Amino acid sequence: MHLILTGATGLVGSGVLDAMIKMKDVSKISILSRRPVQMAEDVKDPRVNVIIHKDFEKYDAELLSQLKGATGCVWALGISQTQVGKEEYVKITKDYALAASKAFQTLPPEQEPFNFVYVSGSGATTRPGRFSAIFARVKGETELALAAMRKANPLFHASSVRPAFIDAAKHDAIKPYIPVQPLSIRASTTILGPAIRYGAQSYWSPTYELGKFLTEMAMGRYKDQFKAKDIQMEGEMPILENSAFRRLAGLDGK
Repeated sequence: MHLILTGATGLVGSGVLDAMIKMKDVSKISILSRRPVQMAEDVKDPRVNVIIHKDFEKYDAELLSQLKGATGCVWALGISQTQVGKEEYVKITKDYALAASKAFQTLPPEQEPFNFVYVSGSGATTRPGRFSAIFARVKGETELALAAMRKANPLFHASSVRPAFIDAAKHDAIKPYIPVQPLSIRASTTILGPAIRYGAQSYWSPTYELGKFLTEMAMGRYKDQFKAKDIQMEGEMPILENSAFRRLAGLDGK
């Protein structure tokens, strides 16, 4: 099985790459990245191919030929709304994902579905209010656009997962590769981390389990388990809250 990954140098993407490498059913991993991916270089796995891609709004014939045959993608590319202006945030969060979604529909073998897994975030909403944050509104808009694409093409199996407190504290394999967070985030993680891990686990999204779950979603698993209160259906597209991820990944009760 050939899978595509974006955002491989980030926190979520590092967890996904670790999971993909460990999955024996994954025969090829194509990583789209603006820069080299150190984890991919270090693992020395012939299944992993890093494609340096500078413009995530464009997919020419040469690039698509390298991705041909892929049947799934984990779209983990993203950035905090505090790090860029609104226009740039919309481009990275929404426009990039939609451009890829359109292009990737041509990749799988004829009559096979393509599983596009969008990494959203807790708090995102498809029904924003007057005071909804930019990230919540833009991610929700992206989810609705993906749902419309799925409606137009039943073989384009888009889905969205909304993790909450993403935490690599117990994921030693990716610690050398995850980006250094701003001091404010590191401070809040130090304070809130233990409380969430042990007292508010419904908000906890450990990267080891999250990476594995997102990879399995891209492989087409769980499709018969999307009828639940914590899974919002936009037409045929499931939007999974963090509690749904935890439940399906077998985390609850641990």
